[in-house]
Amino acid sequence: MEVPACPGCRKRDRRIAELERRVAELEALVRDLLARLGTNSGNSSLPPSANPLGAPKPVVKKKSKRRPGGQPNHPPHLKQLLPPERVNQYQVFVPKQCERCHAPLPAEPTSGDPEPTRFQTIELPPVVASVTEYHGHARTCRACGTLTRAVIPQEIRAHSVGPRLTSTLAYLSGCHGLSKRGVEEIADAVFQAPIALGTVANLEQEVSGALAAPHQEALQAVRAAAVKHADETSWKRRAQLCWLWAAATAGVVAFVIHGKRSAAALLVVLGAEIQGILCSDRWSVYECVPAERRQLCWAHLKRDFQKLVDRGGPGAWVGQEGRKLVKKVFAAWHAFRDGQCTRAQLEAQLDPVVRRMNRVLIEGWLGDDTTAAKFCANLLKLESALWTFVKTEGVEPTNNFIERLLRRAVLWRKRSFGCWSEAGCQFVQRILTVVQTRRLRGENVLDYLHDALRAHRAGLACPQLLPVG
Repeated sequence: MEVPACPGCRKRDRRIAELERRVAELEALVRDLLARLGTNSGNSSLPPSANPLGAPKPVVKKKSKRRPGGQPNHPPHLKQLLPPERVNQYQVFVPKQCERCHAPLPAEPTSGDPEPTRFQTIELPPVVASVTEYHGHARTCRACGTLTRAVIPQEIRAHSVGPRLTSTLAYLSGCHGLSKRGVEEIADAVFQAPIALGTVANLEQEVSGALAAPHQEALQAVRAAAVKHADETSWKRRAQLCWLWAAATAGVVAFVIHGKRSAAALLVVLGAEIQGILCSDRWSVYECVPAERRQLCWAHLKRDFQKLVDRGGPGAWVGQEGRKLVKKVFAAWHAFRDGQCTRAQLEAQLDPVVRRMNRVLIEGWLGDDTTAAKFCANLLKLESALWTFVKTEGVEPTNNFIERLLRRAVLWRKRSFGCWSEAGCQFVQRILTVVQTRRLRGENVLDYLHDALRAHRAGLACPQLLPVG
């Protein structure tokens, strides 16, 4: 390009170049600001409940042509009859005469008679808490006039609420997130056992003490697991922001409330030396685990690609290509999960996807869009963590498992606004650990809480949360 000889022209050209550079910067800034305004649950970690007005629906489904209700030839979902040991009483109906000839029929069945039809009703008896009153009598000695009083034993006076009612009330607050006033009302209205509001808090702390050992048991089991999921969500302690961390395997989950969302907090949950494979999102604190022992969440990645598309600009093509690849990844995984292909076939199907993803990330990294380039560069550093699920048994391509377990805690936080004390936080992390672990294993929560509290009051070791061996 020929340089203008005129000083004024050179000054003009420099000014034009400066303005073009400035326009490009402002266009990029506008794209970033519009992308922030357009943030929703489809392109970020924002929950659907916090979507702004006008945001697209989280899941867009095609309108079905089927009529509402049960479909023709669908398998019936019948009420399951309870086993005989759960039946309290029987009522028997026996026909007395033949419906055709009206001849009398025998009262007892004969060899040709079929089995009786069965129908069960379930009813709740009047739920009234059993109250035991202890009397300590006094007697006056006729010989010396001394008054002697029988003392009610201290082990009886130590607890005014029995272990079954205590564990039930703790279950209502810790499993279903009822407020202390709600628990107080249920104790009075349902069980006819009026208790003070402060008693509810005291009972929670007693249950928390009983669950200290099971909480540590769950933590140790998660730390030693070969594959684990981890995630975190915000919490409040004395109106200050803190974090509720969760780590889980297929049969156990542990919760910990920590003041920081940092690597130090992660080490408190998973131990000083994190073992096994960790499934998580791309939050930087998880980078303390080597990429070859990680699995990144493809559901999060799908939203990241969508965010690039919504942002527009020269980097939008990275998001468009990424969305196509995400679709292929999930199609292959669902086929493998449903038993339609083997692991070797899964690897073969995803091999071209792996190579294409690498090319997209490299081209995006070398492109002109700085936001897309930064995203691609970060993902290239963790590229091996994208594909751990392809070859490793027990690893899934998403972190949805732990997010579902966290959902109960999130709903509790929304209703309660967190805790006011450290003791309250301990109750939350311990009761959530026991409740969610028992639910994962299909085991009764209330029975375990009752047994743990009885052992705690008797000074005995708490029953193990997990089976031995």
